[in-house]
Amino acid sequence: MITLLILLICAGSCRKDFEYTPSNGNLEFSRDTVFLDTVFANIGSSTYSLKVYNRSKEDISIPYVGLAQGETSSYRLNVDGVAGKTFADIPLMAKDSLYIFIETTTNILDKNLNELLYTDILEFGKGSSIQQVPLVTLVKDAIFLYPKNSVDDQKESVLIGSDANGNEIIVPGFELKPEQLQFTNDKPYVIYGFAVIPEQQRLNIDAGARVYFHENSGIYVQAKASLSINGTLSTDSRILENEVIFEGDRLEPEYSDVSGQWEGIRIANGSINNTINHLTLRNATVAIFAQGGPPFVTPTLTIKNSQIYNSSRINLWGKTAVITGENLVLGSAGNSSLYCNLGGSYSFTHTTIANYWTEGYRPNAALTINNFDSTNSDGSAGVDLIKADFNNCIIDGNNALELSHSSDGLNTYDFLFSSCLITANTESIPSEFIELYDFENSKKYNNTILNENPDFINTSRDNFRLKPNSPAKDSGDQSFLIQVPEDILGVDRTELPDIGAYEFTSQE
Repeated sequence: MITLLILLICAGSCRKDFEYTPSNGNLEFSRDTVFLDTVFANIGSSTYSLKVYNRSKEDISIPYVGLAQGETSSYRLNVDGVAGKTFADIPLMAKDSLYIFIETTTNILDKNLNELLYTDILEFGKGSSIQQVPLVTLVKDAIFLYPKNSVDDQKESVLIGSDANGNEIIVPGFELKPEQLQFTNDKPYVIYGFAVIPEQQRLNIDAGARVYFHENSGIYVQAKASLSINGTLSTDSRILENEVIFEGDRLEPEYSDVSGQWEGIRIANGSINNTINHLTLRNATVAIFAQGGPPFVTPTLTIKNSQIYNSSRINLWGKTAVITGENLVLGSAGNSSLYCNLGGSYSFTHTTIANYWTEGYRPNAALTINNFDSTNSDGSAGVDLIKADFNNCIIDGNNALELSHSSDGLNTYDFLFSSCLITANTESIPSEFIELYDFENSKKYNNTILNENPDFINTSRDNFRLKPNSPAKDSGDQSFLIQVPEDILGVDRTELPDIGAYEFTSQE
């Protein structure tokens, strides 16, 4: 009896064929349509998945799985680990499921189109039992700018400065040609590597332009070159039709808040009169790094009506620079939202500096000011902090101390906060710089609101507009109204100005 049982078990274990019932059109799917979101023409999409369920108690065979357009389709499939566009007799066990992975690379053949809705249908089964799942992708045409390969297949490279130890930083990149120095809003631009603005040249970017950067890419403004970003006020605060937008080239929703996707804008020492108006910049490493030097007269950078969010390190870094900012929002960053480093001259009016970084430990304050270079291991002295004026500004975040002062004590360190809301818990102030935090000194801190919640609408979504009971409401100094009579959204603030970049309105 035991021998018979063993023979039966062995016979069952050696069986190589299974009985499959043909699929009768009762498959279920994890989604009824697969949206592959937005991609650029000729650039591959991310991989998307569709899960197919056999809810029945029978093992089934799906006689056909494939794309309605067959081999001509721009979609690609992977079914049960096999790549292709059409498949036959796919087994699916009872109460089991199957993953199908989908990608696409699509071109736009009609040169008169800037975007195309590309579709196909994923089909399961044949005849009367066929089931269908639509595939949808928005494809955008774009102007691609990238370094060329040399004859020995080496990618073109450029010098974009030096590191803290004086070593040259050489990266893949290219110089913009004269015909490339005007970015329009006709098509988006996609940049690979660093796009370098040559000496004696200016890159002009028109209102409504969209510029996307691949990983490790950015813009480098050489000495004696300049950058002019010319966005204007938009009527639609959702689509920002006249805003210039800089962000990474991954357009899928899951990348919308991923920091460090691209490097940022680097402005070399010797570049002056850079201007930025109505720019939204997201998800860089150091969004804007502006370097300068004495004499501190001509601005390195003037930036107005702009917003910078979610840099993995710093949103705006001025190093021995001259920077003027108005109606500026500097949101969360992995280090400082604004870093005024190694002296220089800085003036910010109606600026919201609010760092609510949640992706990990943040070592520095939302606003960090010093006149020595903390990266110098020898502790060498910096240059003078000629001016650091903050007028009607909010300096806030989710740390106890969001204003950081430090100085070597050997150089001029001149600053003034006028009608500002500041988060600075006195217990967190470093003792060696305690004299820089004398909030009772009206020559340094005039009309200060200290350690009160500014009451933003939603910090997790970078919405730094004010709620009705915000202490920043109606608390600004009116003497700056001639300079900045409207807020970042064009709202009149000439009666009782609010502190920060936004004026409260009842439509909030």
